[in-house]
Amino acid sequence: MRLGDLLIQARLVTEEQVANALEEQGRSGGRLGDHLVSAGAIHRASLEAFLHRIPVEPANIATTGIDSTELLSLLMKTIYLDHLESMRQFIDAIKLPFSIVLDLIQMAIDRQLLYTLGTRESANPLDMRYVFTEEGRRWVIDALNRMRYSGPAPVTLEEFVQQVNLQKTTNERITFDRIRECFGYLTLDDRLIEQSGPALNSGQAMLLYGPPGNGKTSIALSFANVFSDMIYVPYAVIVEGQVMRVYDSSLHKRMSYEPASMDNNFSLFLREEYDARWVPCQRPFVVVGGELTLEMLDLRYDATANFYEAPLHVKALGGCFVIDDFGRQLVSPSSLLNRWIVPLENKVDYLKLHTGKSFAVPFEAVVIFSTNLEPEDLMDPAFLRRIPYKIEVGGPSEEHYRHIFQNECEKRGLALPTEILDLIVHKLTKEKGMELASYQPRFIINQIIATCRFMGQELHFDPRYVDYALDNLRVKRHGSSSSTTASAL
Repeated sequence: MRLGDLLIQARLVTEEQVANALEEQGRSGGRLGDHLVSAGAIHRASLEAFLHRIPVEPANIATTGIDSTELLSLLMKTIYLDHLESMRQFIDAIKLPFSIVLDLIQMAIDRQLLYTLGTRESANPLDMRYVFTEEGRRWVIDALNRMRYSGPAPVTLEEFVQQVNLQKTTNERITFDRIRECFGYLTLDDRLIEQSGPALNSGQAMLLYGPPGNGKTSIALSFANVFSDMIYVPYAVIVEGQVMRVYDSSLHKRMSYEPASMDNNFSLFLREEYDARWVPCQRPFVVVGGELTLEMLDLRYDATANFYEAPLHVKALGGCFVIDDFGRQLVSPSSLLNRWIVPLENKVDYLKLHTGKSFAVPFEAVVIFSTNLEPEDLMDPAFLRRIPYKIEVGGPSEEHYRHIFQNECEKRGLALPTEILDLIVHKLTKEKGMELASYQPRFIINQIIATCRFMGQELHFDPRYVDYALDNLRVKRHGSSSSTTASAL
């Protein structure tokens, strides 16, 4: 992706502004960014801050920080496994610039691992085709036996650490209006925004707690759209000769773009380029629930393929890591919290290779704990101290409750008589002694709709059907004369 494409995806300029700047660049030369600034499309400070975060394309093999033999091995494995044959395909697969791939191909030819077939009716060097020699096939099979990782070239650990520190969430300022917009349809008290905003801006851990059914998970998930910055995630990182895969298409949302054409000889490589070993993505938002185990927070080593998969919290760097239903994981809360004490305190985590070698990575992710259990029962004072933002998500006020009910009825095309809503609030709070909860309106409406359909009637709020729905909100304990809530949805 070229600089213009990146700026468009970051919503700093428009396609029209880039097109005009490219036209001017074609007439007078110079750099695209300078023309955008001159045209008033972007401020110089904004452009420089943006450029500072873009990974720089390596100029030669030495600047990749990876041994030439390791790069050659990676390229040969990729060609072999993906059945590639042209220079164009090699560049796209290994994500290195033309000059480096050309040097690697020449190394392969010198070692008699590849030979040239020529091109098919094209003078473009990108269409030059290559095939394995017999020696090349033996060589690549031996390389695969040592490590089966293939595809994009990794970046070094030092480059990874530097990039993570450049794209912290604290670089982006979150406003009240932005959070309110991201909450969308949720009916919430402004105090929740006033409490969550400073937490998100600080980049520190946050605890959402309170009774079930009041929107803790919905609030946490809404934070996914609060951040708008574009960050760069490496396909893989090399550590002590070992490869750790980081980019995960199921977790990282790649910024969509149309790839630049590779026609017209080397026009692509004369443009302003970024390092294609990094994927431009939205800030990641990783959510785990009861399935979380301690093993998921460690490097996962594939003994057959001989490379690693980064743990979930490393894939969340630069974004948010949400632990939903905290306290209900397969691992005990104390064990999980002990694993997090050092990362939360020092913003650094330590991972261990199967060789016994440990290495440090920045822990630059906003960790959000969400629980409907009592925090004091889950965490000791030492750990609670390490979570500076503790936000209680309680039940709605009666005003908000009525607003939620009206909104839900409008979505379902139902008319809600005022006396029925008054009846529901009275029965819940006075007769049944229950607290109002945000989940109740949708639950009650769904129950009434189901009963009306079963009875073959038009959708309406029959007081009898309302009673059925309210009875399904709680289970009465045997031997108790009062309407005690034994379990709530």
